[in-house]
Amino acid sequence: LVRAHGLQLRSFLASHLHHLDEIDDLAQEVFITAYRKLETFKRGSDFGAWLRGIARNKVYVYFRGKGRRNATLARFREEVARTVSDDLESATSQESQASIETLLRCIAKLPERMQRVVYSGLEGTKAAVVAAKLSTTVGAVYNLHYRANKLLRECVERELT
Repeated sequence: LVRAHGLQLRSFLASHLHHLDEIDDLAQEVFITAYRKLETFKRGSDFGAWLRGIARNKVYVYFRGKGRRNATLARFREEVARTVSDDLESATSQESQASIETLLRCIAKLPERMQRVVYSGLEGTKAAVVAAKLSTTVGAVYNLHYRANKLLRECVERELT
């Protein structure tokens, strides 16, 4: 069934989505859902149409979730900007070069995954991209970033006092 309907299903999904990864992920979800709900399929009906109906619902849920993720990402960026701007403003007001060097030393002390999250945040890389690079979830990236900020604050305060 996957071989028989996979191309049509992916074509249908491609008419709504633009990234190949998203199309493949949703196609897989559609087939898993179809398998789990196979007993609801009426024999003699068009199986492709039934799959497209499931796919339509998955696309709807995907876009609804994507809107929430975008809003969460915007809040995350604002929080990062506030956090970083306060730290940067503080660093520039008191011996800026020494403070920046201290911050860089503290970043270097972080575990490698936290360092990658911090540098990605400073570069403006989206959390979803960072999550993919680290083979983790966006929520885990937010959590790593939060913990890294806390550790950096403590380290900088310790070294500057």
